[in-house]
Amino acid sequence: MKLAITGKGGVGKTTLASTLARLYADEGRPVLAADVDPDANLGLALGMSQEEVDSIVPISKMRTLVEERTGANEANKFFKLNPFVSDIPEKYAHEVNGVKLLVMGTVDTGGSGCVCPEHVMLKALLSALTYRKDDVVIMDMEAGLEHLGRGTAANMDQFLVVVEPGARSVQTYGNVKRLAADLGVKRVRVVANKVRDERDEAYVRSVIPAEDFLGCIHYNPEIMDADRNGKSPYDFSRTAMEEIRNIKAILDRDEK
Repeated sequence: MKLAITGKGGVGKTTLASTLARLYADEGRPVLAADVDPDANLGLALGMSQEEVDSIVPISKMRTLVEERTGANEANKFFKLNPFVSDIPEKYAHEVNGVKLLVMGTVDTGGSGCVCPEHVMLKALLSALTYRKDDVVIMDMEAGLEHLGRGTAANMDQFLVVVEPGARSVQTYGNVKRLAADLGVKRVRVVANKVRDERDEAYVRSVIPAEDFLGCIHYNPEIMDADRNGKSPYDFSRTAMEEIRNIKAILDRDEK
């Protein structure tokens, strides 16, 4: 199973990604969670300490590795467009609560169309993750639609769009579905987060096709408490964990 979790900033992508990853790891399945968000905090949500997270060097910042795999350096501006990367998850992932965490990082550039060694490296690595047929791969994507424009998630089984019960957030789902179709990703599903009451849930159900709707995570102060305390939502809120377990059950049913 290969899932890319996307949506607007602050909607709760990391809560969903981290809890799904730990639920699958609890079952003994090999899980690789890729933090593709420049504001990387998936490690904290999986149960790492702040000190452990701060010690991680993102793949995009490993200059020696990038130069070694792409052939690019100060003296050579030409580089490989298909660098060897399949060994990187085993060598550079960090184990946390049964999940292998790979922190991707981002490329410091003023333009979205960067073709540079770091970008080529990240794109090749993201593509390689989708061919790990025995693993559950969960990508916590950057906010917005940048990753879709670059095509870095083109080989995912499906996109999970996290939305809040509001028109602007729901609009993101429509944009993701349209762009995902261009990439050949046919399944785009929705999880509604921060749902306060029946009216919020009814609104989301009225604007999202039933076949695309996976379920709700209700507004929950325990999730904010977990964040303030540097804890994993999985360890801090049984309510949120059970709601996400119900969402996982639908994903599992469709996988069979």
